[in-house]
Order: sequence, then structure tokens, then C-alpha cells
Amino acid sequence: MRKLKLTVQYDGTDFAGFQRQPGLPTVQGALEEAIGRCLGHPVSLTAASRTDAGVHALGQVVAVETHVPIPVEAAPVAFTSALPTSVAVVEAEEADPGFHPRFAAKWKRYVYRIVCRPVRSPFLGRYAWCLPHELSAEMMAAAAEHIKGRQDFRSFCAGGAQVEDFVREVTRLDISCDGDMLECWIEADGFLYKMVRNIVGTLVEVGRDRLAPEDVGAIVAARDRGRAGPTAPPQGLCLVKVAY
Repeated sequence: MRKLKLTVQYDGTDFAGFQRQPGLPTVQGALEEAIGRCLGHPVSLTAASRTDAGVHALGQVVAVETHVPIPVEAAPVAFTSALPTSVAVVEAEEADPGFHPRFAAKWKRYVYRIVCRPVRSPFLGRYAWCLPHELSAEMMAAAAEHIKGRQDFRSFCAGGAQVEDFVREVTRLDISCDGDMLECWIEADGFLYKMVRNIVGTLVEVGRDRLAPEDVGAIVAARDRGRAGPTAPPQGLCLVKVAY
């Protein structure tokens, strides 16, 4: 039995998240149905990240087992041709039998995009959080310094997470601004449930001068979700890369 490692891109707008759910459109469901049809047998995928409804991906990684000798160079075109236009397999390679996209990952990179303009954009609204007011990128960057490092991030973990260890290492959290587009780039060895969106929601409170940058350090130390800011909406979030 072979194991294929696939890199997948998708527009998550019309999906109820990545993970398969009965009666709902999901990225996993679309992939399993299309790839199974191409290979001629049912498949069950494992993935690096179970992105939420409305979240996008440029570098999601999944693994699938098959006995079919399809060449890896032909797999992306074959699989993508059977997928809806909002999903594509962009790369395929052979993987070791024990490879697991989630447990083998060394780090993941996300970007969250925010557009600050008085009138929302009908084009960017699917891929960014459109806000009608300006944000201070400088204040947000100062606040981000309090989030970097190895810490307990339960203040940014949404309820319902089935984990016992809330410690993660954030190795990068950069704020960049180009015109009215603001981007938050974050890398870590792992993420808690809705952690990125909760961090962004808190940084936006700083950018609006509702919180001071140093308040974020106290929020992290409190280990209390109620102390942090609101959860940013899903459409601004994109999984960019998973490193192995």
C-alpha cells in the first residue's frame, strides 16, 4: 500500500470547514469523493489542520493510501479535474507509510488579512476582514511581541477544545501594512482551537486603541479566554504552509 502526501489549496467560503460532517459540504468530503472516484476505491484522508468554516488554505497537507500505481506527477491534474473549482491538489509526492500530516508537522504558518476602508470591498470580502476604521499597525506590532515565545495560550483558546496542554511556541508574529491592507503573519509549532482568530481579534482591539500593547502580556498571563478580545471572523484566515 502506498501513501501519497498531497498539498491542497481551497477557497473555504462555501464549506462547513475541512473536517467531514454528515449532510454538510466539507473540504475533506469533496477530496475523498473526488480522489476515490479517480482511484476507483474509497479513501479516507488525514490532514495537517482541520480548518474552520470559511477559512482558506494555500498549503494544506493531506495523506491518502492507495494500491493504485498512479504516477505522482499525474496525480494533481487527475485529482483536481474531479474536484469542484474551489479546491485543487497542487502537489503530490510519495510518503513513508508512517507519515501523518498533523503529527509530523514541525510548524505551521497562517496569514490573516484585514482591509481597513469606509466602504467594504465586494471582491476582498471573501478573503479578508473588512473594517470601516483605521488600525494602528505600530501598536499591533508592539502587542505582538508579548505573544511570541513558548507560553500557555489558553487565553486564546476557544471553548470546546479537547486538549490538556495549552503550551505552544509562537516563533513569528509579524504585522505588515500596504495601503489599506493589513496582514498578520503567524508561525508556531502548533495552534489551539481558534487560536489565530482570537489573537487577531485581540490585536485589533489594540489597533483601535481599546487595549494598550502591554495589556496583551497580562492577557496571556491570565490564562483566561474572557480576558482576550473577540474572535476574528473566518474569511480573513488562510493556512499558508505546513513544514516537515
